[in-house]
Amino acid sequence: MRNFSSLASRASPSLQNLTQNLTNQSNNTFQHNISIPNSINANPIQPNKVINQGKSPSNSQINNFNNFNSTSNYLPKHKLAQKSIDHNTLNQILLRKDWYLLLNHELKAGRVILNPQSVVSILQNLENPIHIVRFYIWVLNINELFEKNQRIKGVFSNALYRKGPVLLNAELVQDVRNAGFRVTEDFMCILIGSWGKLGLAKYCVEIFGQISLLGINPSTRLYNAVIDALIKSNSLNLAYLKFQQMSADCCRPDRFTYNILIHGVCKSGVVDEALRLVKMMERAGYAPNVFTYTILIDGYCNGNRVDDAFRLLETMRARKVNPSDATYRSLVHGVFRCVKSDKAFELLSGFVEKESVLPKIVCDTMLYCLSNKSMAMEAASFLRCCRKRGYVPDSGLFNIIVTCLINKVDVKTACGIVDSFLQLGLTLSLDTYLTLIETLFRGGYAEEGSRYLTQMFQAGLVLNVFSYNMLIDCLLKAKMTQEALDMYMQMQKGGISPNLATFNTLIDGHFKTAQTERARELLVMLLQHGFKPDIFTFSSVIDGLCRANKIDDAFDCFAEMKEWGVNPNTVTYNILIRYLSVIGDIGRSMVLFKKMKADGISPDKYSFNALIQSFCRRNKIEKALNLFRSMIALGLAPDNITFGALIKSLCDIGKFENAKEILFSMEANGYCLDSSSCDVLINMLLKLGKLKEAQDIARKYNKQASAAKHAANVPHFVDELVAIEETTAFRKWELNAMTQNIRTWYRHGDRRGLLEGIKSSGSELSDNSYEYMAIFCIVNLRSLSSWMSTLQTTLLHCFKK
Repeated sequence: MRNFSSLASRASPSLQNLTQNLTNQSNNTFQHNISIPNSINANPIQPNKVINQGKSPSNSQINNFNNFNSTSNYLPKHKLAQKSIDHNTLNQILLRKDWYLLLNHELKAGRVILNPQSVVSILQNLENPIHIVRFYIWVLNINELFEKNQRIKGVFSNALYRKGPVLLNAELVQDVRNAGFRVTEDFMCILIGSWGKLGLAKYCVEIFGQISLLGINPSTRLYNAVIDALIKSNSLNLAYLKFQQMSADCCRPDRFTYNILIHGVCKSGVVDEALRLVKMMERAGYAPNVFTYTILIDGYCNGNRVDDAFRLLETMRARKVNPSDATYRSLVHGVFRCVKSDKAFELLSGFVEKESVLPKIVCDTMLYCLSNKSMAMEAASFLRCCRKRGYVPDSGLFNIIVTCLINKVDVKTACGIVDSFLQLGLTLSLDTYLTLIETLFRGGYAEEGSRYLTQMFQAGLVLNVFSYNMLIDCLLKAKMTQEALDMYMQMQKGGISPNLATFNTLIDGHFKTAQTERARELLVMLLQHGFKPDIFTFSSVIDGLCRANKIDDAFDCFAEMKEWGVNPNTVTYNILIRYLSVIGDIGRSMVLFKKMKADGISPDKYSFNALIQSFCRRNKIEKALNLFRSMIALGLAPDNITFGALIKSLCDIGKFENAKEILFSMEANGYCLDSSSCDVLINMLLKLGKLKEAQDIARKYNKQASAAKHAANVPHFVDELVAIEETTAFRKWELNAMTQNIRTWYRHGDRRGLLEGIKSSGSELSDNSYEYMAIFCIVNLRSLSSWMSTLQTTLLHCFKK
């Protein structure tokens, strides 16, 4: 395929038979492999008839894509409301000095309708924060009941935070007064709250000191607003100062005041100070309420005092204060936050078992945390235990749990749990069904996958082109291309017309399964339906051609993109750069990389990774490091692939100090060393005689791998190796006779023969020689993982000796 426009003419002979073939195959394959109800949608169409999305091009247009123009633009038709709010007009009105007079006129004329829904809509759509303030004040003066509407207040507060800050200067105050309005205490509380969210602590204090100039006297409510704003601004000292000044203004702290301060100190983990405030609160005549206890439980967890958090929950019950859902959520999230996940699971499971009445919110939150941390086995076990006590999660949480189970446990186990809860009336979402179906088909459980596919259709989850596209994509990811085509035909039979994404998905899936000819036929069908290829179409075609080793055709297609009015993006360039790097054409890939930057397209980490890996494979480490520095200079964060390639190459050429610098950079960026890079690094350290450093890296990797729930692939005998004192171990390196013997075994015999030779000669060797052989074997045997068991047995024998 020398150019993109020749694609259709090559595939056109088979186009006439494609639809018919798909129809005939769907009657067989579809019925046997995937069982779907026949009557999904009404008004089926003839299967042999092509569904046009606009004007169908002529044959000459198909053969010459450069002259093809798509006219398939459809806009949804909505019934307009009889009176709609014109936000542009309101913006123009609020710009004027006589804005309040014009607003009154519009209201009397009926062009502005004031109800809670319309007020919320206007506040959300106004962009200028001063306009938001003007409109809100005007609304409150028209109808004071709006001031008590919590939804309106919440939207107004969020608007000030997102589009602010709004500074209370003399100009704004005069503008409000000119309109005959006044600044109220409620308005000031909202304004101060927005300043707190934006971190304007000093401005809050400054304005509060001048509050009397607005005709507003300091009150407990205003003090509470200021203290809360200061705490949100992380200004705890200023908050305490305002707390101490309350008595000077004849304002008495109330329960809200104390709770706000307690929340501030608990957020910092200073629980003892929070307990002192609780005692002050009780002396002032305010008993701690459920909010106080919830804040304290969260504070105990922040201070790593989990046992105290559980005891406080018992204190609540003893004082007849019923824990709220927020209390339980704070406890569960706090425990998972401050202790290891397995320990948190143990503590909370024990707590749930002791509860006479199963708290549903605790079960919900625990299952959410377990699923979020990919603790699938623990989630499955806990779910079974709770089920025996009558617990049933809601459908939303159930979908989260099932997704975790599918990815982390045996798929049959996950299916058993799914079926048991589906019988109780729970439902799966479309995404969860598709994940389960893809996993089953990938694992070879076609019958089970078809069963869930049928359930999904019966549940009415596949009703439009978007859900069909997701299903087709699912089948293609499971490499079930024929079934995906069957689903495409089923969609058309149901009267649902495909869109461009449908064809892009099918083309990409067939290219990835090396079905190039079928992908070409689908590309022709895309054009026959009146669609114009977009960036996703071109990227899929270029990627498919690269996979088929047709690099010249891929570049012809790349060159033709602009003729279609489609500009390549980073993904398109990366596909070509990656393929050129893989086949060793590093010069051409660098030319393309420079062209990418010249065209104004910023390379990403994948662009750099392909080139860095290619240079590293050819031992051109300086060029790889130059690219690495350029990557950092552009603000791109390297990943494990980048670091791993550099570390391996540096170790291979003996530049261990440079490899250590890369390792430190890797840790600074929050990445963990992968097992293969760790293996290379440890081998290099052992060769250099740096046993202690090898042990440190091995332990660090094992710790990181354990925290990430990954199996550590590091040699577990490194700890035993380091038990040999470094100086003693390397004095054995001078035993020339033993060196010659072991080298002879290694050079002239296979590796297993070497190990057997060491074992068989063991009775004749000294203790020092055993230690030496252990070091020598580890240094020279490259494939540590495959010889782990035999080598470890030998080493343990040596150390016992």
